[in-house]
Amino acid sequence: MRVLHLMSCRGWSSDAYWAARVAVEMERAGHEVTLCCRAGTEARVISRARELGATRIETLGLRSGLRPHDDLSDLRRLGDWLPQVDVLHVHRGKEHWLAALANRLSKRPRPLIRTRHIVQAVRPHAANRWLYRTATDLVVTVTEAIRRQYVASGLLPAEKVITLPGGVDVEQFHPRLDGSAARAALGIPDDALLVGLVSGLRVMKGHTVVVEAAARLAQDGIHPHLLFIGRGSMEERIRENIRRASLDGQVKLVGFVRDLPAAMSALDIALYVPLESDGMGRVVFECLALGRPLVASRVGVVPEVLGDGRDALLVPPGDPGLLAEAIRRLVADPGLRTALGVAGRRLVVERYSGACVAARLADLYAGLLARQAS
Repeated sequence: MRVLHLMSCRGWSSDAYWAARVAVEMERAGHEVTLCCRAGTEARVISRARELGATRIETLGLRSGLRPHDDLSDLRRLGDWLPQVDVLHVHRGKEHWLAALANRLSKRPRPLIRTRHIVQAVRPHAANRWLYRTATDLVVTVTEAIRRQYVASGLLPAEKVITLPGGVDVEQFHPRLDGSAARAALGIPDDALLVGLVSGLRVMKGHTVVVEAAARLAQDGIHPHLLFIGRGSMEERIRENIRRASLDGQVKLVGFVRDLPAAMSALDIALYVPLESDGMGRVVFECLALGRPLVASRVGVVPEVLGDGRDALLVPPGDPGLLAEAIRRLVADPGLRTALGVAGRRLVVERYSGACVAARLADLYAGLLARQAS
């Protein structure tokens, strides 16, 4: 199949990552997939997509808001591309409307699919009723909560909304990676337990909860090394929390890491503990694919795909006491760490890999094309 993905992201967001991953996985499966990005995002989006393996990349203006001159230019180019593709797949509102209008002007419309990446109410006004009921063939959501929101809106029937979580590259993130060089660079002894959190340093990502949990563990003589990977506006506040808890020698903030799989492979225990989440939780699937035992908050996609004690240890968001207890269990029980790591890896490979998501999408595309031809 020939598929055109349109995404107007200005930065490397979860929807940009998802679109690029799907494009790469479908190319691996033998399809011809073009990723169309917003012009001017070469450094922030396009270069990252190329690093993932995307090779067919085009650009449109995709400027925010109503821009008659730019929008007409984009529509004309889309109209020229339509005869060369079988399926249109969009990720945000701007390209959704452009693709719907291009289809409306075309003698032979292509199946139009929208992926929804966030929980945000879609208003059921007249324009959206046309966009979803008439112009859109299928909506794909990255969590079941987002799917339920769509169904509740009444914009389209339940059978036209499909949930597809996951999408991690299980070849890039795998248990065979050797984290010893990363540990050595950080000054972490080989025999020390390293607990890590990969996330932007933002207020809702749970870093302060982790610091408080570590302080409680320290009171009981448990001192695993802690690693925070990421950067953001909360860095100074987090450092102050670390100083107040007397954990300066135990916690390291390393900012942005270019080779994320290598850095994550140095971890013995992985954390995903945001206070809230409405998206796909990409880091969840990366940690699982690496075979690292995971402690995760029951937010977003986590309770939809993971079983407590089976695939990971799940804790309520924002509870440092229960987080400390979960970390304590894993520190004390190497067998449990191994069992959870093996189970998490197996779950991702069997159900939530990029290849699985791409294969499911290909089946959905093929079904839409078959119905259109009949």
